[in-house]
Amino acid sequence: MEKVKISYNLNGRDYESYIDPRLSLTDLLRGDEHKHTSVKKGCEVGECGACTVIIDGETYNSCIYLAIWADGKHIRTLEGLTNPDGTLTDLQQAFVDEAAIQCGFCTPGFLMSSVALLEKNRRFSDDEIRKLLSGNMCRCTGYENIIRAVRKTMENRLDGKKEE
Repeated sequence: MEKVKISYNLNGRDYESYIDPRLSLTDLLRGDEHKHTSVKKGCEVGECGACTVIIDGETYNSCIYLAIWADGKHIRTLEGLTNPDGTLTDLQQAFVDEAAIQCGFCTPGFLMSSVALLEKNRRFSDDEIRKLLSGNMCRCTGYENIIRAVRKTMENRLDGKKEE
């Protein structure tokens, strides 16, 4: 099959790639060009959320999103989340502090979904947070610590506090 050229911005940097038009965004991001292994291959049918990325401000399961659809888009992965000095963001630190990480496989997807939630700059109830994160599955944590980490970050940001 003939390769197609796409242009996109990944974590603040512009790229051009020649791809097979059948390639998933997960495979593009994890492949030799980018090696973004935070984008996990879980179910590969869009049900587990392990491959969640943010595209133009919205979350998508990259396993069912064709890379060709990313032409002209801005894509964010976990690799683009750290602070400019390389330290963890307040959300990432909250996941550590609240023990919201166990095996870690689902964590990148949860973090990306949480980033999109927090960028709405509004206060959500725990039930709303659960619903907004419901596209992500975890087999280890029981979700409560994840909800607590997101709530802690949301409250600190909305109250204008820095993470303690």
